[in-house]
Amino acid sequence: MPSLPTSRSLPRGPFQVVVVGGGINGVAIARECALAGKQTLLLEKHDFASGATSRSTRIIHGGLRYLEHGEIALVRESLRERQRLLAERPHLVRPLTFLLALGSHTPRSPLEVRFGLWLYRRMAGAHARFDARAESLARQLDSDGDHAWRVFQYDDAQCEFPERLVAEWLVEALDAGAEPCNHTEVLQVTLQANRVRGVRVRDLLTGQESEIEAACVINACGPWADQLAQRSAVHTAAPMIGGVRGSHIVLPQFTGCPETAVYAEAVDGRPFFVIPWNSQLLVGTTEVAHTGDPSSAEPSPSEIEYLFTSFQHLFPAAPLQWADIRHAFAGVRPLPYSPGSAEAAITRRSILHDHAEDRVSGLLSVIGGKLTTAASMARQAARHIGIQVEEPAAAVIAPADDLEDCLARCAGEIVAIAGVSPESARALVQWQGRRSLAVARLAKHDPRLRRPLCPHTPHIVAEAVAAFHEERATTLADALLRRVPVALGACWSDECTHDAAAAIGAALGWSDYQVEAEIEAFSEERSRFLRPAPRAVS
Repeated sequence: MPSLPTSRSLPRGPFQVVVVGGGINGVAIARECALAGKQTLLLEKHDFASGATSRSTRIIHGGLRYLEHGEIALVRESLRERQRLLAERPHLVRPLTFLLALGSHTPRSPLEVRFGLWLYRRMAGAHARFDARAESLARQLDSDGDHAWRVFQYDDAQCEFPERLVAEWLVEALDAGAEPCNHTEVLQVTLQANRVRGVRVRDLLTGQESEIEAACVINACGPWADQLAQRSAVHTAAPMIGGVRGSHIVLPQFTGCPETAVYAEAVDGRPFFVIPWNSQLLVGTTEVAHTGDPSSAEPSPSEIEYLFTSFQHLFPAAPLQWADIRHAFAGVRPLPYSPGSAEAAITRRSILHDHAEDRVSGLLSVIGGKLTTAASMARQAARHIGIQVEEPAAAVIAPADDLEDCLARCAGEIVAIAGVSPESARALVQWQGRRSLAVARLAKHDPRLRRPLCPHTPHIVAEAVAAFHEERATTLADALLRRVPVALGACWSDECTHDAAAAIGAALGWSDYQVEAEIEAFSEERSRFLRPAPRAVS
């Protein structure tokens, strides 16, 4: 297996389109432009999907709460895109039953809730169905505490690892001719006579700086969009982004914990989720105005207390204490600047800001958006800059039984090709989808690539090696936090880090010094992302 190059060079251009920002929005836009035959460069300061994308609640939803704010068009778009993702990426986006639990003090009447759910199902083209888990949860909530709960059921979807979805879109952009560069900072968009000339960039791994010519630049930096405009001397009448911090906590599962997602009211009446995720429970989210650098966002002790108290209010009999909080993490939603508006009322739809109104042509900024609608936003952005993009055909979802049969057949093929365990074969299919056979062939001839990355996971070294060679992973953190995100698991430890680094390093030809350097950088990045909970607030 060849080792990675010790140096790399920046692309020279010129490019027809430069996309700045490698979150789900930026990668989706780059993919759309490249598929249309445009010479496309994608630039990301850190790693693809390492910002707001990886700090989301990881659901693909139509936006039930948006109905309350009258955003019917956004709900329709979201439901359509949810259907498409379920059909196109069934290994990553799965249907998930949601149980809406409302306490006795809710201002919403049962009639209002039933009508909202009926409208939501009707817009999705779905029918109400009975799920015994709704009655079971209602009985559990009623028996656990002093509060009376009404429980309703609806269907949405979950993408446990949007990082993997971004990786797949990134490979499709690459295959279409795009040039993606991570760990590359855009210092400024360069202008000439009030028109975009290109970008000035710095490779953060080599220190190399370069100017790249481009006809059009799309600012998809998310919560950092205003910073890029300011560095480029592009003056807007008002800020574009009004950042809102969303924090989550991760809890262990417990006997009797919900098998479905629960959408309930927190202690202050705000909505929050308790979602099975990665063999754990994901609880979130908060909505707090964030005015500082988005890179510095971290959950405050009061936010962690708020989420844990709300969880205990919902499940007072759960045998979990403050010390059981495994991690907390936070990200900044790049919502439109809306001074004076309540955070919950600010639209979640994508807005395209053409800087021609700021007397700069050739520059477009993306404001807002969410996981569910990233692909449709990308089509809108491409059309805005003059690219002809066809609307995809209507999605048809195969029955769940057919999907499970397909996964089982594919896993059987992988066992036969690579000689890995059935557990590793199924894990490979669930994260790699159509690419799993190629990864299996990579592992076939080298026993080092068939071993698990650590004792607690069925995922194998070949997946990480493929990430470096085909998915533009550059560091150990790129591989283990995003391309093959085993380090988000409940059992990950320092021992796991050393085992995985040694195995990957051996396959890629890393020196002992490089292995140790990668371990140190990985551990620092993971601890910045997954924060330990502070001591309990008294």
